[in-house]
Amino acid sequence: MTTSGESSVQRPGLRAEIEDTLAYLTCSLVARRTRATPERVTWQQYDVLELLRLRGPMTPSVLSESLGVSRQTMSKALRILKDQELVEQSAQSEDKREQTTSITLCGHQFLARAARGRRENARVVEDVLSAAEQAAFVELCGKVANALNAAPPPFPLRDL
Repeated sequence: MTTSGESSVQRPGLRAEIEDTLAYLTCSLVARRTRATPERVTWQQYDVLELLRLRGPMTPSVLSESLGVSRQTMSKALRILKDQELVEQSAQSEDKREQTTSITLCGHQFLARAARGRRENARVVEDVLSAAEQAAFVELCGKVANALNAAPPPFPLRDL
């Protein structure tokens, strides 16, 4: 949607600049996150940890349903997180086959470091942008994130 004075026609090369800028920002954020959290947790594994932090202990089937991935994919993610001692599983009292997954102390420490990394990134942004630029940054990033989340995927999704 455009407002008066805006053009929906992009200048030649502007799309490539947008692509390059998004790629550079993504690379920068991933690199900073990797330095803050050297455990090499994937985004999907990070989502598992955040969901457990927000909602408390859950079964793998509830986790897989909540994150929209197959049970097999969730089992693999949980196996890696268990190997890294970021989550633990215990049998439920009634059905010993179904495990409840919860975050370990190491998992909480990992999430705390990730949060500190996000806060440090925010401080860097605050230092380099004026108050007006910060407000525009927040608005534009939110607008772009919402549009990306609402847009159909550019290629068929696959269960990783």
